[in-house]
Amino acid sequence: MTVAKTHRSAEEIGRTERGPRPLPGLGEQRAAAEFSVADTVLDNGLRVLAVRKATVPTVELRLRIPFGGTDPMHSARSEVLAETLLTGTERWDRVTIDTELALIGGELGTAVDPERLSISGSALADGLPTLLDVLADALTGASYAGNEVARERERLVERLAVARTQPRVIAREALQRRRYGDHPVTREMPQAEDVALVDPEQVRALHTASVLPRGSVLVLVGDVDPDTVIGQVTDALAGWASDAAATTLLPLPDLDGGDLHLVTRPGAVQSQIRLSAQAIGRTDPRYAALQLANLTYGGYFSSRLVENIREDKGYTYGAHSGFDFTGDSATLIVDADTASEVTAAALLETRYELARLGIVPPTAEEVESVRQYAIGSLLISTSSQGGLASQLAGLAGQGLDAEWLAEHPGRLAAVTADEVASAAIEFFAPARFTGVVVGDPDVVGAGLTALGGVVVP
Repeated sequence: MTVAKTHRSAEEIGRTERGPRPLPGLGEQRAAAEFSVADTVLDNGLRVLAVRKATVPTVELRLRIPFGGTDPMHSARSEVLAETLLTGTERWDRVTIDTELALIGGELGTAVDPERLSISGSALADGLPTLLDVLADALTGASYAGNEVARERERLVERLAVARTQPRVIAREALQRRRYGDHPVTREMPQAEDVALVDPEQVRALHTASVLPRGSVLVLVGDVDPDTVIGQVTDALAGWASDAAATTLLPLPDLDGGDLHLVTRPGAVQSQIRLSAQAIGRTDPRYAALQLANLTYGGYFSSRLVENIREDKGYTYGAHSGFDFTGDSATLIVDADTASEVTAAALLETRYELARLGIVPPTAEEVESVRQYAIGSLLISTSSQGGLASQLAGLAGQGLDAEWLAEHPGRLAAVTADEVASAAIEFFAPARFTGVVVGDPDVVGAGLTALGGVVVP
């Protein structure tokens, strides 16, 4: 009995009697949307960037406060502060805060890293005054009650213990130490034993010294009038003031190339490969060309690196390259997680693709493909209020504005294949990279030693 086929395979769909089915041409690229923007610095030193994007009747909020510190306990105290900032004030307890936000369809959340304290939120557009009121109350009157600090501190200790067992966390910490030694930027995650020592008085002192408006940036995007928003923010945050400025992270040293270091993880069935090299920031005229070169190398699924070590050789489920922006500094990062037995082979191919990008530069077809991807991805990421707010907050932290964002598709469109080739050979030379491999030395050590350029303990 013959069973009729009910579907065709992808290969069958992609072919006709005359050969492979041609791909449709790329559509005409839409221009970036124009923004109605108000961008000003208030008397207290806070920069406010308000943008009208009336797609839905809501508003997105992003507050970015520089939060650098050199004290070894700064990371632990910062994490506890971020976890308890919105748990109560002199006016309201946690339940009241949550109730006030719920009544306007709103929410607020916090996060902290070595560079910044971030407060993100959203609400119905007509609830913006309440959202700003809750924010102002936390900024000027957070109480850090003993029971709240103790509860969040215990939860944080538990989460840190779990996180430090994760291979990607181990690899990130190892890479940061390899790149920057004991610089404060390496303290992205505090030690659990340090967190356990943090008390409410220390958190209150850190808030007074560091949660400051001068040098900070507030971004608001939504169904609002930008000029009206500036007035609302001015009134709501009038009590948040200080002559001191928020503390910026110490500048990062330039990253030099060099040997990779093997970080031992006995018994690991996978290895984490992490490479990094110095790059250039968004204000550099070469940035757009470098962005396209990075996409060609490993920045999206159809990149050369993915085609090689995932599609062709099956060494990894996923590989990626991208940018790491910190202050005025930018670096390139290449990452791949691979089975232990093919770690050396995967690293060999990763280095090979770095060299090939410069020696065999991207073709005109490759450049056009990544150009369309870069412009399209940028437009998609800013199509929502939340995406636009997050993009603008990140750019504002580097001194950029909505105009830079609106003009960037044009810069990408103007990049030539020769400029991409120049960026490839300048920034992707294998000798410019350093990094780490995290893995089981009994399995990967011999292969990495034979490959060379890896310090194996």
